[in-house]
Amino acid sequence: MRTRTDHAAGIAARTGLDGVALKPTECDVAVARDLQFDLVCVDYEGREALPEFDRLAALAGEREVRLTTPVRADGFDPRGDDSLTASLPDGVRRVLVAGHPAYLTEREKSRAVAPRLGEAVAVSADPWVGTEGVERLALAAGGTQYELLSRATERDVRGLRAAGFDGEVAVYAPTVPTADEDAVLDAVGPYAARRKPVRTALPDDAPTDSTATGRAREVLSKAVRDYALVGEPDAVAERVTALKEAGVDYVVGYPAAGVESFR
Repeated sequence: MRTRTDHAAGIAARTGLDGVALKPTECDVAVARDLQFDLVCVDYEGREALPEFDRLAALAGEREVRLTTPVRADGFDPRGDDSLTASLPDGVRRVLVAGHPAYLTEREKSRAVAPRLGEAVAVSADPWVGTEGVERLALAAGGTQYELLSRATERDVRGLRAAGFDGEVAVYAPTVPTADEDAVLDAVGPYAARRKPVRTALPDDAPTDSTATGRAREVLSKAVRDYALVGEPDAVAERVTALKEAGVDYVVGYPAAGVESFR
């Protein structure tokens, strides 16, 4: 496992998070220079939202940088247009994913994932492989398995380790380092509510943010703790420690309440 630089203060040190995930539509990725994380993962939100590669190159001179690259998307398709892959700066490593349909054209969504994922892993240096929706394909393809935090993460990773899996596992977790319940629900309530078990448990047409009351608020308050890291930094640190003890190598936090919450 890569050794993270220890910082005297800040969210990185207080929570034990290994890295930060940034969304280019929410902030300039250069803000990572002001955050105390050595690992920066940049999410893919469509080709038009891709940061300029020279900015990523500059950041990669100071941090470990990983860019999410959908293998079905033009520019990153190992069986078609891979021009963006070829243009990636040295030092910027890849997170290989099937690609969220919201950020793909109809033509891109129709492309087969399995062969593209396998070929992309084969030609990438030290790739991470996003597992959402393609768990078996990701495991078969190899590389560091990059999972979304869920209620089953610790159990599933323990199962992988018990079965003899010795590859690396990374976890992506929306993170809200505060005990303010309203702030937590505003930041990750709607995110948790999209998970099928939560949708099923919620009353029909219930709000999913801090305006939720009664049964809806009870369901959401539990769900955000299943699918996100929330609470004071010490509480987040306890969950991160539990994930590491289960066999997770890296925990990457997405600042769901805004990048300022990670300063």
